[in-house]
Parts: sequence; structure tokens; C-alpha cells
Amino acid sequence: MSNLKKILSLLLALGLIAAFMTACNKQTTGTEKVTEEAAQTAESGETAKVEDVTVYNKQENPETVIMVVSFGTSFNDSRVKTIGGIESAIAKAFPNYEVRRAFTSQIIIDKLAERDNVDIDNVTEALDRAVADGVKNLIVQPTHLMNGYEYTDLKEELEKYSDQFDSIKLGEPLLTSDSDYEAVIKAITEDMKDYDDGETAIAFMGHGTEADSNGVYAKLQEKITAAGYKNFVIGTVEAEPSIDDVIAFAKAGSYKRVVLHPLMVVAGDHANNDMAGDEDDSWKSLLEKEGFEVVPVLEGLGQNEAIQQIYVQHVSALL
Repeated sequence: MSNLKKILSLLLALGLIAAFMTACNKQTTGTEKVTEEAAQTAESGETAKVEDVTVYNKQENPETVIMVVSFGTSFNDSRVKTIGGIESAIAKAFPNYEVRRAFTSQIIIDKLAERDNVDIDNVTEALDRAVADGVKNLIVQPTHLMNGYEYTDLKEELEKYSDQFDSIKLGEPLLTSDSDYEAVIKAITEDMKDYDDGETAIAFMGHGTEADSNGVYAKLQEKITAAGYKNFVIGTVEAEPSIDDVIAFAKAGSYKRVVLHPLMVVAGDHANNDMAGDEDDSWKSLLEKEGFEVVPVLEGLGQNEAIQQIYVQHVSALL
């Protein structure tokens, strides 16, 4: 009987070891799957899911709400640092007001819902939610760069709800007044001072639009040059000035290096692909073909604290 007990004990021990090894293998397989998914996400230019805040300073039955409206981005890290940075700055500046998020791009909203299970209201949903919550006064601050088509669309959408609130106030885009231009120039030149060595052209890539508001790029260029920053150049992806103008500028100045920075609130698809991508027609590739050393800086304007404060000032003007 003693030998039988020893054999049974040995078999039991071997069974426990086998079970332990199986569990370890399953755990490793799961880790590998997560790593593989993360690698695929990084390869697509999008980071793994991160937490988003869609309501700040949450209150019960708020009478006045600040709604921050952005185009949106599916690049999670950039969204948190840029759009989230602006929203957080506004929420911090006005702690007695609830601050809510809304996006204008339904494509991005749908992608985030499907890919990351992140729910973000479009403007209509955000307005309907505010009405249902009994909000009386609505302060709407867009993160738009200029008064273009998107800003006009937002204004028209708000007008449809004019009888649903005691008051609706719409804030100004980033580049509106002369003081806005001065503040933006100070913010971006200070941010890029480490690259300003006299041999480097610093190029900012805007989106561009067919609307008359596309003139903000020429105006910004004029003001930044007049301020003494003659190595700063503004270009756009979809309008004028173009990458050809940026290349001509860099050649005329005999610069050896070109630093690229998005003139957009977020560092999303345009920044990662059209500006800094490896495709033949990206700004980075086109400049490298001309013999320039190219340094992309993938940071949206929204993560610049000085830019955030301009939006805060625009909200303050409404309050």
C-alpha cells in the first residue's frame, strides 16, 4: 500500500505540473496576441486604445454647459493630447461649468465606436442631449483653425436650436483677431526655438480650403515674416500655398534642413501620412528628393499650452 500511495502522489504531482504548463502556454499565447494587435495598430499609424474624457466638471442638472466642438481624429494619442488638452484647459479655467465634447466628423465617430468602443456625440446628438438635460445656456467653442465651411455649418446647425435654449453663444476660431495671430505666432515660434539654428527652414503644414478663409495662411505668413521669423514658411495640403512653394522657399534660402510641423489642431492622418509619411508624394519624401534633411515633428497645435489658452480666452469672451 505504501508503494501504491507513492505512485499515486507522483501521478498527482505530474498532473499538476502539466496543468501549470498548459496555463502558462495559454497566458503566453494571449500576450502574443495583444502584442501582435498592438504592432498592427502602431503599423497603421494609430496607437492602442487610451481613455477619453467626454464630460468634464460633470454636474447634476447643469444650467449652463460649455460644448467644445472638434472635427475629431482616430489617432488616439493625438486626440488625448490635443483635443483633450484644449478641453481640459477650458474645464480647468471654468470649474463651475460642465464641459462636453462633440465631433463633426461622423466617419471618425463611427470608426472610434467600432474599433475602440468609444462613444462620442456628433453635434446634433450633443444638442439633443443638452435639450433633454434641461440646459438653458449653451456656450459652443469650436477648435477650428479658421472661419471656413465647417464653422459655417456649425453656425447653421446651432441656429436650428435657437428656440430650444435661453441662449446659444458661438466662440471664435483660433485665427480670428489680430491678437489671435500674434498669440499663435508667439506660441509656435517659442515651441520651435530649438530647431531655429539659422540653417533650418521651419515649415508648417495647414489643411487648406476652397473657402475665402484660406487667406488666413497668407496672412499668417505675412505676419510671421514681419515679426522677424524669416525662416518660417506656411504651406497647405489641399490648397495654396502648396508643397511646391515650401520647396521653393527652402531652396531660395539655401537651407540644409527642413523641419515639418502640422498647422492643425491634431496630428492625425494628414500629419502622419501627407506630411511625414514614406509615400513618394508626402512632404517628407518630396523634400528629401530635393536633397534636404527632413525632421517631422508630429505634434498638433492643440497640445501647445499657449494655443490652449487662446481657446480659453475665446470662451472667456462669451462668459
